[in-house]
Amino acid sequence: QVQLVESGGGLVQPGGSLRLSCAASGFTFRNYIMRWYRQAPGKERELVAGITSGGTINYADSVKGRFIISRDNTKNTVYLQMNSLKPEDTAVYYCNVRWLLEYWGQGTQVTVSS
Repeated sequence: QVQLVESGGGLVQPGGSLRLSCAASGFTFRNYIMRWYRQAPGKERELVAGITSGGTINYADSVKGRFIISRDNTKNTVYLQMNSLKPEDTAVYYCNVRWLLEYWGQGTQVTVSS
């Protein structure tokens, strides 16, 4: 079965950094686009970044220049390096893949606060 497990969230001060990881299993990881979404309280879930099987990357304008998405196909893992964090980055971050169905991890909480 498809499983996505996020980790790496936590509490960080503005300007700090975190690296999120998403460990994937149950499908041929290297063949699929992997995406990071986030959802803040009272707001709609939004796409943060995506990376294709060939390494093509897209970012939301709000994180461009601060976040870096990458993948390691030997480890079936996608990462989100988050730098220069702002309070508005506070959200639950989710890993996502679209195969026969759409799959989501359980999410990892990122809180940016002084």
